[in-house]
Amino acid sequence: MAIIKWHPMREIQDMRQDMDRMFQEFFAGPRRQSGVIPRMLEAGITAPSVELIDKKKEIVLKAELPGIKKEDVELTVHDEAVTLKGEFKADEEVKKEDYYFSERRYGSFERTVTLPVEVDADGAKATFKHGVLEVTLPKKKVTKPKEVKVQVT
Repeated sequence: MAIIKWHPMREIQDMRQDMDRMFQEFFAGPRRQSGVIPRMLEAGITAPSVELIDKKKEIVLKAELPGIKKEDVELTVHDEAVTLKGEFKADEEVKKEDYYFSERRYGSFERTVTLPVEVDADGAKATFKHGVLEVTLPKKKVTKPKEVKVQVT
């Protein structure tokens, strides 16, 4: 067995190259097969894609939940956040060695979206159509502080 001289600077360079590669893959996006997104999917990390739209009197949240039944989605609305829970289930049992590749995601998920303004949780309404969950959240009415002038005598 040969003794190899240790070079601490080489380890720092290797670590920097690994970090640079990680950031390049992350910002390359999901189209790149070796990127972070496909690795997240392989690891079973699932989270539905969402849109948050600010309308004048309400906030609208849209979440993509393809292949999920509306009975299998749990929606919790708070004054300042919305939480989605559910599970992406496989349609049929297929052996791993039979796949060429798979980009679909399976497994349970939980996603909390922080809202930019307070909403009235009691007035929330949700619809589920064609794999898209749409939640309408009325904004809380902002009460303006009452201004009282006090005369000093």
